[in-house]
Amino acid sequence: MDSPAAPDAAVDRIAAAPVARRLRLLSANIQAGNTTRSYAEYATRSWSHVLPLGKRASLDAIADLASRHDIVGLQESDPGSWRSGFTNQTHYLAERAGFDFWSHQPNRRVGRVASSANALLSRIEPVEVEDHPLPGRISGRGVLVARFGRAADSLTIAVAHLSLGAGSRRSQLAFIGELLQDHPHSVLMGDFNCTVEQPEMSVLFQRTRLQPPTCTVRTFPSWRPQRAIDHILLGEGLACAGIEAVPAAGSDHLALSVELQVPAGLLG
Repeated sequence: MDSPAAPDAAVDRIAAAPVARRLRLLSANIQAGNTTRSYAEYATRSWSHVLPLGKRASLDAIADLASRHDIVGLQESDPGSWRSGFTNQTHYLAERAGFDFWSHQPNRRVGRVASSANALLSRIEPVEVEDHPLPGRISGRGVLVARFGRAADSLTIAVAHLSLGAGSRRSQLAFIGELLQDHPHSVLMGDFNCTVEQPEMSVLFQRTRLQPPTCTVRTFPSWRPQRAIDHILLGEGLACAGIEAVPAAGSDHLALSVELQVPAGLLG
């Protein structure tokens, strides 16, 4: 006569089941707030790479975009040099977009004229943030790695900007593969300077649980996208609920915006 209680118990178990959390991620090469709308402007607006003029309006537009996300990875964010008016662009964007947590990894500096960094903005407090220089023929590339949640299988997010040369990229992807191989629930985002079909990408997919994207989203050049060289790669148990390329103010790269479904417990 106890059978009527069984359906209620089943309902209780379903109700108590943990619910997956949705996060909005953004990856953007912001070109230090520069504006480039054609190949010709690399020459005609070359002054913008060394002068601070006009960058504040671009940063405000990027901050507006970033504010609609939970975690943001930036590449080519100037940490404070002549071209940025000695403004730490990551700090400025964090304050302007309302992020409580931010970190940056300066990795290239041309005297006091120009500097560049990878950066992370987050509404969730990371448990740990590490920065690692990447190997390559020319120094000045890096990867920023943040861990969210204290569980052994917590969410790990890495932000990277890879080299132009295939040989250097292969070394860098092998290095990143070693960093992430013990983190199945990982995300790698950034400017890879190559498509996922390039041979050097195979070492990353072999060493980690990261998977190639299911669809191609072209991001470069921003005024007429022809190449998918910016990526947000997802690891085990992480599901993409939507992805789109969006303008990052006047940058020569489009930004990638992803809605991510994260299993319950990874962030706890």
